[in-house]
Amino acid sequence: MELLTQPIRQALLRNGRLRRHFDELPEDEEHGRPEPDFIPVVKLFTPDAACTWLLTELDPDDPDIAFGLCDLGMGCPELGTVRISEIESVRGRLGLPVERDLHFSTTKTISALAAEARAAGFIKV
Repeated sequence: MELLTQPIRQALLRNGRLRRHFDELPEDEEHGRPEPDFIPVVKLFTPDAACTWLLTELDPDDPDIAFGLCDLGMGCPELGTVRISEIESVRGRLGLPVERDLHFSTTKTISALAAEARAAGFIKV
């Protein structure tokens, strides 16, 4: 299975370009710099392990680097970057590769999902 289809890749890159735009905005002394809070574009998971990734963006300069909510099944999901090539190399206990959730849909932002995941100890979508 192709983890990132062309439409998914384009949506992730668009968000990456938007983040870059936000990063270039001047910082406000009182409120700091505004941070984008994207809705995840794709959910990847191991069918035979407890790993889940909710990705919101790709780095336009290095599209192998994604940002999102990462849960390696150890009870401490966190926001951060991950290489797509590393996700593609992951295998679960039965040797199955990572899959894309074909039915994934959410209206929650990545920060809301991260807060829920931290409270629960795992990603709940």
